Amino acid sequence: MAKVMVKGTEAIGEAAIRAGCRHFFGYPITPQSELPEYMSKRLPEVGGVFLQTESEVATVNMLYGAACTGKRVMTSTSSPGFSLMMEGVSYMACAKLPAVFVNVVRGGPGLGDIQPAQGDYWQATKGGGHGDYRLIVLAPSTVQEAVDLTVLAFDLSDKYRTPALILADGMLGQMMEPVEFPEFRDLSTLPDHSDWALTGAKGREPHIVTSFDIDPYNLEKMNLELVEIYKEIEKNEVRWEEYRTEDADIVITAFGTVARIAKSVVDMAREDGIKVGLFRPITVWPYPYEPLEKLADKVEMFFDVEMNMGQMLEDVKLAVKGKKPIKFYSRMGGVVPTPNEIYDALKKEIGR
Repeated sequence: MAKVMVKGTEAIGEAAIRAGCRHFFGYPITPQSELPEYMSKRLPEVGGVFLQTESEVATVNMLYGAACTGKRVMTSTSSPGFSLMMEGVSYMACAKLPAVFVNVVRGGPGLGDIQPAQGDYWQATKGGGHGDYRLIVLAPSTVQEAVDLTVLAFDLSDKYRTPALILADGMLGQMMEPVEFPEFRDLSTLPDHSDWALTGAKGREPHIVTSFDIDPYNLEKMNLELVEIYKEIEKNEVRWEEYRTEDADIVITAFGTVARIAKSVVDMAREDGIKVGLFRPITVWPYPYEPLEKLADKVEMFFDVEMNMGQMLEDVKLAVKGKKPIKFYSRMGGVVPTPNEIYDALKKEIGR
């Protein structure tokens, strides 16, 4: 299939439709408003349903209801909006409902601004709402990868009955790049959820989808079932990329937009004879602890770069286990670091 030039937010929307999503609920918030706008035009063309809600709180609860039918459902938002959804996200995780969320992260905390940032990492990877739960969290670094990971998010969410999150940012959402879209998924081949979905109980016993149980022992059992699901996800779904790490003395760790910038830094350093590589987690949950730990056995230093105060840095430290030093560089509040400033900061750390 020929490549087309498309904006990141719109690419995610088209990928979702081709993955079988026919139900989208959303509320506009910069810098992701083009995604619901695109879905409002595109979904009716394929027999789908778009509904603009009155708030993000309404959005997540409508998503909850639609997900109960076993259909592929989706919403998108940006940082403050995702915070408003947290109660419903926790409910959906406990009820074991598949759904895909997209957070096009902007600068914060608070109302912040509309520029790219990565300050929602903790919220995304540590749960974000109340209770013991996880989301499958995928962090694309290109528009093509955003397309590919959106399709994967639906498949993984269905497979494990766990909500999945695309953790993007304002730069990825607004940039345009050539992408190749997958073929349309045949809706009749999508996973069969008839053993639990709410589709009308005529001729069968009623199904119950809930995140509530007044008996603490029953609720503990529900929690333990989730724990087993998360163990399976950690076992089977860890994804990452390594770039020029084979002989690297220094490895940059970065995710999302910063990782694509860091690739340029790696190439700049190599031109100057400095052996630098890049380790990029694609799933930021489950995090690729083991492959990063293996790198710690052969490199001299890690250099973590993020657009936040060092949120992924905690996971890097857990992976490295104190085997090698880890230095850190960041910009916050919507400021995007340039390759030159990252490279200058790296040279300063190594005395070059």
